[in-house]
Amino acid sequence: MVRTLLARATPTMLALAIVGCGAAAAPNAADYPPFKPPAGQPRALVALQDQAHQILPGGLPAFQKRLAALKGYPVVVNKWASWCGPCAAEFPYFAQVAQKDAGQVAFMGVDSMDDSAAAATFLDSHPVPFPSYSDPDTKISQDLKSGVAWPSTTFYDANGKFQYTKQGAYANEQLLVQDIERYALGNDR
Repeated sequence: MVRTLLARATPTMLALAIVGCGAAAAPNAADYPPFKPPAGQPRALVALQDQAHQILPGGLPAFQKRLAALKGYPVVVNKWASWCGPCAAEFPYFAQVAQKDAGQVAFMGVDSMDDSAAAATFLDSHPVPFPSYSDPDTKISQDLKSGVAWPSTTFYDANGKFQYTKQGAYANEQLLVQDIERYALGNDR
């Protein structure tokens, strides 16, 4: 039976299965305290937080416009989908780190190749303090250089320059923090 399943699997299906393997289970998003934006945050970052838990339309042009508006701030972009188990496992890490780094780092999500109703339900049970852009045709994903991996995380420095895309899930919050320090903030520690 396993041979039959492997013979019918597409390369994309195999890549997704490999990326998802070994992802550690994360705590539930409800384990984290509710998001409280710090006072005196820059307007561009407050605008992101005002759209928290929303899936924004507009595709690649809207995403690129927002990315340009965030020039001057490091940016972390997480590509996810409601059907992706490893995405759900790492979402609490993004919720916690985005809250800790509010005012210093901009966070955005990209909901790629997903059903809009399922994505909204996913965000209800996996809240994060930033918006996501709808990417049904993967044009944003292609721009992020994220390949066929779900999840993937792309980092831009404060000058808006692409730094790195990590394919696959974060196994813990500390690994996410290390990549933010290294790629978004430029602090090789």
